Amino acid sequence: MPAEWTSNLSDWDRQHVWHPYSSFDNPPPVFPVISANGVRLTLADGREIIDGMASWWSAIHGYNHPALNQAATEQLQSMSHVMFGGLTHAPAVSLCQKLVEMTPEGLNRVFIADSGSVAMEVAIKMALQYWASRGQAQKHKLLALRNGYHGDTFGAMAVCDPVTGMHHLFSDILPKHHFAPAPQAGFDEQPADDDIVALEALFSQHHQELAALIVEPVVQGAGGMRFYSPGYLKIFRELCDRYNVLLVFDEIATGFGRSGELFAANHARISPDILALGKALTGGYLSLAATLCSDEVSDVISRGEAGAFMHGPTFMGNPLACAIANASIDLLLSQDWQGEIQRIETALNKGLEPARTLECVNDVRVLGAIGVIELKTPLDLRTHQQRFVDNGVWVRPFGKLVYTMPPYIMSNEDLATLTAAMIASVE
Repeated sequence: MPAEWTSNLSDWDRQHVWHPYSSFDNPPPVFPVISANGVRLTLADGREIIDGMASWWSAIHGYNHPALNQAATEQLQSMSHVMFGGLTHAPAVSLCQKLVEMTPEGLNRVFIADSGSVAMEVAIKMALQYWASRGQAQKHKLLALRNGYHGDTFGAMAVCDPVTGMHHLFSDILPKHHFAPAPQAGFDEQPADDDIVALEALFSQHHQELAALIVEPVVQGAGGMRFYSPGYLKIFRELCDRYNVLLVFDEIATGFGRSGELFAANHARISPDILALGKALTGGYLSLAATLCSDEVSDVISRGEAGAFMHGPTFMGNPLACAIANASIDLLLSQDWQGEIQRIETALNKGLEPARTLECVNDVRVLGAIGVIELKTPLDLRTHQQRFVDNGVWVRPFGKLVYTMPPYIMSNEDLATLTAAMIASVE
């Protein structure tokens, strides 16, 4: 076993290190990684496994990419961090410029945050402070979709689905908001009339207290890995305009090409009032996020009682993260990213098709660089995590869902290996 990892480290990890969504009482297995390159993770026991998760959907260019490595190395020579309060620097300004140019029209103001959850906290605070600044503080409730997931911090938890959002233990202490039925029409279908009627009824009944509608456009992620019709986005926009409610899009998972469009909002050619981005922003190198808003939102907040937006993270605008984000965006846009996403979509459709015949499978769905096998019953993570690794892939299932969001550089051969291992692991 390489010197980088020892049995002592394994023991200490097991006894003291708290991993995401895990317990110290009969914890699930963890697999030591000693290096990562391209789409492969090298484990401490010498095995290489294909990463089908892109490190929770962020490492879109794979690992150890020369362009991103170079950006990090060059930025380290000047400064790794400097406070953003009262100071500024080229990496942050260049990143904000790129984001304004590439996101849906009208999102001209950029607030750089630390992580996806914080970006959603910022989005919620923007919406609430906007209405307070307009003298309508009674508009302090939010409307979200069932099966939605927006993060693990308290404001974000409050707009996750109370059941599937994994936060029901905190339901008694979270702010109480309103929830609309999850869209039922699939990606290639027209919005369902029942959904529209139910949504409009909520707007009609609660619009005087509603600050914003918060949705994951087209793809609902950790709340169920559901794809729905882009036609709903136009309905969301129309209802928000009619009832004087802000529209917030959470594109933390879908931004930067994952769904087949650069941003999921582009499937319907509309713009939200506030947009949250994260995950793939730095290509998986460092935690960084951004919340963009319209001139109207920022101008009203700036003229309000506080005279400023009341948020300011210590590591806001971190130069090192911003430099890598600039390089990641440049790399993405310099190539035929849409063609690569279409190639991956074709390979996932082909590779996952045999799963449709399995008795244990309820549904198989693919959109862009997202492939999902939905089982009829939940699987046991402890058993299946080991099975995936033994089959040469890294896939992190949850509940009834076995899914992949691979790096965009994954070859057709590796995609075939990945999908075959997914099927073999659930058979």
